[in-house]
Amino acid sequence: MTPPRLRPVAAALVPALAGALFLLPAAQALAQQQEEGLQLYGGIGWGYDDNLLRVPEDRPAFGGKRSDRWRQLDAGAVYNKRISRQRVAIVAKASKVKFDHFQQLDYDGRDLQGTWFWEVGNKFDGQLGAKYERTLAPYTDFFSDERNVREQRRQWFDAGYKMHPSWKVRTGFTRDRFEYELLRQRFNNRTERAAEAELLYTPRTGSSIGLVARRLKGEYPFRRPSTTAVLNDDFTQDELKVRINWIGTGTTRLQALAGYVRREQPSFGEGKTSGFNGRLNAFYTPRGKVTYDASLWREFAPIESTIVSYTLNRGASVGATWAATGKIKVEANAAYEERAYNPRDTFTGSGDLTDSLRRASLRATWQVKRKVAVSAGWQHQQRSGSRVLGLGSFDANTVMVNANVLF
Repeated sequence: MTPPRLRPVAAALVPALAGALFLLPAAQALAQQQEEGLQLYGGIGWGYDDNLLRVPEDRPAFGGKRSDRWRQLDAGAVYNKRISRQRVAIVAKASKVKFDHFQQLDYDGRDLQGTWFWEVGNKFDGQLGAKYERTLAPYTDFFSDERNVREQRRQWFDAGYKMHPSWKVRTGFTRDRFEYELLRQRFNNRTERAAEAELLYTPRTGSSIGLVARRLKGEYPFRRPSTTAVLNDDFTQDELKVRINWIGTGTTRLQALAGYVRREQPSFGEGKTSGFNGRLNAFYTPRGKVTYDASLWREFAPIESTIVSYTLNRGASVGATWAATGKIKVEANAAYEERAYNPRDTFTGSGDLTDSLRRASLRATWQVKRKVAVSAGWQHQQRSGSRVLGLGSFDANTVMVNANVLF
């Protein structure tokens, strides 16, 4: 049994690339991997970052200090129980993070998630779940040395009906709510509600293809001020996409969710934009010790800025995992993402409204015993910046060491 990988604080400071809609949340996937019953776990971590607050090269550091070290303690529980055809998975974690220099950033984190995987007869199945997360928001696009804790609350319901051994219809509903502790970030407080329906075909090969119709609505309770008006960031996004899970020769697998998207958001230019949007993931697992993965995407994503709320991102990533021995695993990843800030009237004709993010990481994990693991990692992040939006370029390097144990 591999101990759960506890998230280091750097994951809160460095923005994760957006995941595909069809992938399970990390905590949910973790709960599915655990032995049945209750297990407790604990962890300790150390980290160093040479540009903790992502200070641009053309701006002075806060108090003349860019780098910092931190310590992190984690404790939690994983519960996994099957009752007849039903299954319940619960993950609960509490963490305490302390910084050496920027002590005002010290915070207590929380991560709670529960999922009921339900079945009724031979034709109905689905999920019902809720999640709460309290963590430090990233500083990638926000210039400040103040603590900015972000809380996310999520609820979801998913139901499927098998009409035929190869055909299934499914519907799902999701509600996400984000709240920020810092007053200057409250304009990013939002509630997002999504509803979708899917017709899914799964032949005997195990591959599948589905047609997904989805509507996403976002509401921002606080209006964002600008030089000319008060901006309304509320939006409606309609999607019609194809979902593909293709299993190749046994070593190759492709996942895709892509299609047509139409978005209406009054604060962006004319307020309407449409076109292709989606993500493709590829996995190659040969018989040797190295496995590979790659992704391509073009999709809207939120940004935690005081000026804009969303960007249109185009990106690619590649990764490899090497099972060096039965107990040592090494992972390497690299990603590039270009972010386009759709022009508002405020910025018309004022310059380039794009920037880019580059990321590279290397991580080694040593499975000391069945329930004890030690890992060490390095991560590099670089932003090109946008002068129009006051986002300068920066480089940052992070080093982390973690030890985790299951009881």
